[in-house]
Amino acid sequence: MIIDYKFREDPGLHRFFAELLKADPAVQAMLAVAGFVLPVPLAAVRLRQRGFNQSALLARHLAPQRMNDQILWRLRQTATHAGLDRTQRQRNLRHSMAVNPAMSRALRGSRVLLVDDVMTTGSTLTVCAQTLLDAGVAEVSCVVFARAAADSGSQ
Repeated sequence: MIIDYKFREDPGLHRFFAELLKADPAVQAMLAVAGFVLPVPLAAVRLRQRGFNQSALLARHLAPQRMNDQILWRLRQTATHAGLDRTQRQRNLRHSMAVNPAMSRALRGSRVLLVDDVMTTGSTLTVCAQTLLDAGVAEVSCVVFARAAADSGSQ
């Protein structure tokens, strides 16, 4: 199901996964205090190939009024993370994210909930969170739907 969700746009799955997440008290607490709900961005090339950002679909169903997919930008296409260890993933992601300059003032001092579909090593979430903190965000929480084993070869 998760592979179908990640690589084939299935509207039923992102609604289903969002409802499962919203049923979790920890996710409810994070949603309650988040001023912004941001999906992990895809690079433009990958977005064109896939036709959708699965994290954005999930975030939109978690908090439609606070979701914004134009705040956090992926600046460049990075190599696929399949087969890379944590250190290689971190090096691959270096300088790959930025905050939309037009939104930096609104973000200062805010609480952000960062949404991704699958986490393997946490490298992408770490880079995104650090980018947001560097832009003046007061607090970043993260929610993912699934956790992959670091040696699973998943992206």
